[in-house]
Amino acid sequence: MSEDAVHLSAARQAALIRAKELSPVELVQAYLDRIDRLDGRLHAYITVTRETALAMARMAEAAVLRGLPLGPLHGVTFAVKDQFDTRGVRTTAGSRLLADNVPDADATVVSRLSAAGGILLGKLNLTEFALGGTIRYPFGQPRNPWNTDHDTGGSSAGSGSATAAALCAVSLGEDTGGSVRSPASWCGVAGHRPTWGLVSRHGCIPLAWSLDAPGPLGRTVEDCALVLGIIAGHDPSDPLTTRRPTPDYRAVLTGDVRGLRVGVIRELTLGDDTDRETRDGVLAATKVLAGLGAVVEDVSLPLVPRAGAAFMAICDSEGAARHLQALRTRGADYDEGTRRRLLTAALLPAGLVHKAQQARAAIRAQILGALAGHDVLVAPTSPRPAPTIANYTAPITSKAQAITHFFTRRSFPTPASLAGVPAMAVPCGFSAAGLPLSLQIIGRRFEDATVLRVGHAYEQATEWHRRRPSL
Repeated sequence: MSEDAVHLSAARQAALIRAKELSPVELVQAYLDRIDRLDGRLHAYITVTRETALAMARMAEAAVLRGLPLGPLHGVTFAVKDQFDTRGVRTTAGSRLLADNVPDADATVVSRLSAAGGILLGKLNLTEFALGGTIRYPFGQPRNPWNTDHDTGGSSAGSGSATAAALCAVSLGEDTGGSVRSPASWCGVAGHRPTWGLVSRHGCIPLAWSLDAPGPLGRTVEDCALVLGIIAGHDPSDPLTTRRPTPDYRAVLTGDVRGLRVGVIRELTLGDDTDRETRDGVLAATKVLAGLGAVVEDVSLPLVPRAGAAFMAICDSEGAARHLQALRTRGADYDEGTRRRLLTAALLPAGLVHKAQQARAAIRAQILGALAGHDVLVAPTSPRPAPTIANYTAPITSKAQAITHFFTRRSFPTPASLAGVPAMAVPCGFSAAGLPLSLQIIGRRFEDATVLRVGHAYEQATEWHRRRPSL
């Protein structure tokens, strides 16, 4: 089997397996060999399920040869953020506190991917408890495949790194305030945050119940659509999931966006906090969409630059409430950065959190108002390309640094999180230093198909998703 097979899209791999032109056993072995060769540098995985994956691959191959019914992901590898429960496989949430935690059941999203024929390769690294700000990763510092001196983004750090480096075909992350989109952005892959309530959170170790949303990362938009179609839909174990029928997300990927109205969020795209290369990449992407027949125009959302501050108060206070008892009894086992954030959040006055919720409602109203007149909104996913790990983890020594680190950067992905609407990151270029740039596409609630449609049309008109990091 050619080494290039691991770089094929998951959708293409599934088609070749169905046609008996690609062996699941050889494909899984190729990924395992690649993990052995590269993950010592990237630290994308916490646990690799080697023997189980090979056994499942042999079963998948036998099913193909016998002509049995095959699921949409049959024989294709996936890996999941180590925030999702996996039966018989430890689930750490990136923390020493759960280093020996072995669940007795799969998270709903994991069981659905397995039922669709997917083969689990392992559990992926993340910032501790998906909070972000981890200083010392207990299972190794995740690194960006495009330049290993640079950060991956988080909290789904390993998901971004593994997908970009072809250490799996597709991966799952969980997006509270950008934790799928940010690593997708910095690692140069596609990542989709579904509408809140579209995908079950049963079996996912929570961070902030009002914000958490599991979602896929893939090397193509079609792969994200493929995975979303499998994991979306009502789950009796998560009563907050929608009862709406799940559409065929791949069927809308026609490349046709003629007549769609695209609003470019002025404050995030043209604001002073946006890096010049990022701004230029996003503006060039809007010209591509216009060239495809979309109607592109500026839209002003003056409250979105405040989204990061509102998000931090809401997310961290919800997280602190969950962790209070463990902080009292096992505080020393938390990473220093995690412990500081949670303890600070535990001291937030109720009045401040109430004001943050009021700000959330106002930001949501602005976003929904803009979406009433536009099919999607677009902006940078992140204000700049991936920073170096040394820069990103350096001590914060001034108020200005703190505002940038905690509030300004988070104001790019968090507006969609606060509003509960779908949002996607799609590669839109590279910086002069060779680091990925990313376009964010935001849609109406439960209109994930439109977000995917726009992302796919842009992707097919460009070649950014075809580039590979040199490892």
